[in-house]
Formats: sequence, C-alpha cells, structure tokens
Amino acid sequence: MDKRRIAIVAGGYSSEFPVSLRSAQGLYSFMDKDRYDIYIVKLTRDEWFVELPGGETSEIDKNDFSFVEGDRIRHFDFVYITIHGTPGEDGRLQGYLDMIGLPYSTCDTLVSAMTFNKFVCNRYLQAFGIPIAHSIVLRNGQSISDQEVVEQVGLPCFIKPNVGGSSCGATKVKIEGEIQPAIKKAFDEGKEVIIEAFMAGTEITCGCYKTRKRDVVLPVTEVVSKNEFFDYEAKYTACKAEEITPARLSEEMTAKVQERTSLIYDILGCKGIIRVDYIIVGEEPYLLEVNTTPGMTETSFIPQQVKAAGMEMKCVLSEIIENEMSCR
Repeated sequence: MDKRRIAIVAGGYSSEFPVSLRSAQGLYSFMDKDRYDIYIVKLTRDEWFVELPGGETSEIDKNDFSFVEGDRIRHFDFVYITIHGTPGEDGRLQGYLDMIGLPYSTCDTLVSAMTFNKFVCNRYLQAFGIPIAHSIVLRNGQSISDQEVVEQVGLPCFIKPNVGGSSCGATKVKIEGEIQPAIKKAFDEGKEVIIEAFMAGTEITCGCYKTRKRDVVLPVTEVVSKNEFFDYEAKYTACKAEEITPARLSEEMTAKVQERTSLIYDILGCKGIIRVDYIIVGEEPYLLEVNTTPGMTETSFIPQQVKAAGMEMKCVLSEIIENEMSCR
C-alpha cells in the first residue's frame, strides 16, 4: 500500500520564522517514516515551496497545494502546520486548506484566529470562569499615558504584541519611563499591543490533545527563567531557563491545572495538540495564553511532556494525523 504523503508546513511571515523551521525539523525527526512520505514545505511572502530529496525545491501550486517531483504531479494527503505566527497560527492557512479540502493538524480558522489574539481569547475564556490577569489593549493609532497605565494596570507590568508568540517584542516594565518605549517596541511587531498586570507566581504550561478515541492531558511543566521573565532568549538559549517536567506541584494543583487545560480545550473546540500557559498565584492558576501551534523541537515543552508521560512522539503524531484524516 502506498504511504500517505504528509506536508510539514513551516516558515510564515513573522519574526518567528526561524523558530518555525526548527519545529519543522523536530517534527520530521519524530514522524513515522515507515508509515508516511514526509516533506517540509516552506512558506514565505514571496513563495511557497517544498523541499525535495537531494536538496532541490519545487513550487507549490496554490490552486490545490500540489507540486511537481520529477515528471509527476504530487498531492498531499495531510498538512501538519508548525508555523508560529501568521499565516499558520492565526487561521488564514486553515481557511485556505478548508477551501481546497485538505485535512490539517491544528484548530480550525475561527479557533486559531481567536487564540492568536491573546486579549480576545482570554476575555472570552474569562466569561466561562477562567481566571486571567487584568489587561488593556491598544490598537494601531491609539495611545495611552504613563499615568493611565499605572492607574489601570499598575507596575510592574508586561507590554507585548497582542498577536504573535515566542515573547517577541515583549517587555517587563518596572518604571514609568519604560512604558512608551515598550509600547513602541510591541507595535513594531504588530498592530495591537496588550498591557497586562504583573503577577508574581509559578509559571507552568500544560499540553493536551483529544481524538475520537481518547482524551490526553500531558504532565505539567514548570518554567524557571534566569532572565527577568521567560523571554525569547530564555526560551531559545541553553542555560537561560530551567524546565521541570513533571512540575513541582502538589497532586491537587496538578489535577486542577490538567482539568482546566482539558476544559479550555473543550470550550474553544480545539483540535490537535495545544499548550496552555499559566501562572500560579497562591492556589489559583491564572491563564496566560493558549498556544495552538506549540514548538516541536527535541527540547520543546510538548516533547518533554510526552516523554514524561511514557509515550513516544512518533505515536502521538500518528494518532493525531489518523484521527484528523478520518474526520474529514
């Protein structure tokens, strides 16, 4: 029987491009090559192309996401999206794939768009009783005075792009004089800025995926940054953060976090693997954000959690691929 052809789609149009490429290599190393023919597809603003064996590339036909290999036109059976940022994390690529009828790994267009907008997603989940930090949002052309930030959110606070990830453009602001430069830095990354109250506590993250056969909530990871906060450098530089899986939490707190992660998955109607980030203040896990295209390198949180759960990434990815293909 012919093997199914899988596209690992990486790249994108944001500053997270290199992070996405690392996730693509991680996914390629994890996937079952006896079961699937796997290709890495890179998306840039100028071109979409697939990497062929031998180092050559072939342009993707956007009419049906096909490509030419040798003298044959090839079609993919499934797309595994690992773009961090637009257009793979904000729902745009998902809408395109829905239109051409090609199954994929992540949440659909609506859920992806909602979770990509931190302010909208967190306020939506707050309506279901999920605790969040107090925050305000600025859209392109809007401004706010230092005094208003102090009065409404307080100091210290976090100022970051409202969309995007990897902590690109994020600043922990301690004094009034840092507020406007931090807002400018965040606006350089996107058209909306979120100003969020600082919460002192234990930062954790928890992965989850669900299929028609079972629900899987992964072990919790505790994050201890050696930087001011878990910024880009801490996330992607060795020795800048300690990641402890399973987290050093009580059984009761671990269960609370896992149950909340599963609930968030269901409230949003997620698909594939997601990761939910929290900060525990006292006895309460406060939601930070929902990530629908989490990193997939060897050392990323999800592979760490899968290993801690006694599972293999190869099996988890095959489970997700087969589930999504059977649902289409």
